[in-house]
Amino acid sequence: MASSSFFNSPCACCKFLKRKCPPDCIFAPYFPPQDPHKFINIHKIFGASNVSKLLNELPPYQRSDAVKSMAYEAAARVRDPVHGCVAEICSLQRQAQLLQKELEAANARLRNYETFNSYPYSLPWND
Repeated sequence: MASSSFFNSPCACCKFLKRKCPPDCIFAPYFPPQDPHKFINIHKIFGASNVSKLLNELPPYQRSDAVKSMAYEAAARVRDPVHGCVAEICSLQRQAQLLQKELEAANARLRNYETFNSYPYSLPWND
């Protein structure tokens, strides 16, 4: 399926740019006509020409992952024009640090509990 013209509908890129979708359209496999927002975001952030150059430079087996990555980065940049993906990465790093501290505190409580229960002692009501 090199082009979406098989379905008599241009790919999202060709439709958005109002051009004929050729049978060998580089965008067609990655930008189906029913998902135009994916291409619109990528075009807004990277530009169709840059995306085309990138896809043509990549081996075919890497193109799908590249488009997924660009779509993620473009969506993040649309949501947060200043920080983009970096804001999400920093948020996840903060969450990981907080969870690490919680884990350390829980392990410390567990060690205290194990230490407390390992001492042989006699309680007054056990005599």
